[in-house]
Amino acid sequence: GSVVAFVGVVTASLIVSYSMPVWLAVVVGLALGALLGAINGALISIAGIPPFIATLGTMTAVRGLTYVYTGGYPVYGLPSEFAWLGAGYVAGIPVPTILMFIVAIAAYFLLTRTPFGRSVYAIGGNEEAARLSGIRVVRSKVLVYTVTGLLAAMSAIVLASRLRSGLPTAGNMYELNAIAAVILGGTSISGGQGGVLGTLFGALFMGVLSNGLNLLNVDPYILEVITGGVIVAAVLADSLKRKKSS
Repeated sequence: GSVVAFVGVVTASLIVSYSMPVWLAVVVGLALGALLGAINGALISIAGIPPFIATLGTMTAVRGLTYVYTGGYPVYGLPSEFAWLGAGYVAGIPVPTILMFIVAIAAYFLLTRTPFGRSVYAIGGNEEAARLSGIRVVRSKVLVYTVTGLLAAMSAIVLASRLRSGLPTAGNMYELNAIAAVILGGTSISGGQGGVLGTLFGALFMGVLSNGLNLLNVDPYILEVITGGVIVAAVLADSLKRKKSS
């Protein structure tokens, strides 16, 4: 979520304040997200910091950098050609939907049809066994975090495009939505199991749930309660399933 906010305001300011071409600002934004992801990967894989602590620390730091960079104010005045990424259509299909399916297909191919994808599953299942079998664990983990940062940056650019502004408060609590979507999609919290298709359905379920509650005029704070409950229930179901299978 913090990467979404930071990349969004930086990309928007490059276009508005520095008159950078839209395509170049987008490339810089994507590269910035990948860099932040690589930093996380290095802290975890090379420095040996536990993943939860490393990402919690960088999440807080990057959110702080976002407020320092903007002074807490949104970045307005984005041009219409930038808005196309978040609000445009191709053959009647929204551009964000097209991007979502492109990313899903690419991720599915990467995870199921490449040696790197098989190494990701192996590391998730048993990192030490993966290392002993010859997998370059450090490189693979850094690359995973780099790709995660890149995709967060893509989300940031689409969101800034839809809103026609860079908001320092953007992406708040997106982490919980991502966790909920992944776990609902069948990915085991202990690693080694899961897939893109399930995650896609998990994300769609969370979106339908959120929009449905909004249409019913349910208090938005209730949605946070439900999201937390969904995460706990999904993790509990995964834990019970693993105990039963063992």
